[in-house]
Amino acid sequence: MIEIGWFSAKLFFKGKLLRDPMHFIRQTAIGTSIGFLLLVLLAQVDIPFCLPITLSSLATGIMMPFLLKDFKMK
Repeated sequence: MIEIGWFSAKLFFKGKLLRDPMHFIRQTAIGTSIGFLLLVLLAQVDIPFCLPITLSSLATGIMMPFLLKDFKMK
């Protein structure tokens, strides 16, 4: 398992893992931005800080598979 992860990491850093790296970066940035915006908005409410972190992480985790459904690897 570690060997597969190491091989994927080497290909990623060489630029040979992703077919369209800009699409991956754009979709990841969209998901991260929405999650961060949700975190900031929920942090303004007078509740314990662990709840906004949990909710924004959950929303971002649910959103990422839909954003990266057309993700292609070489």
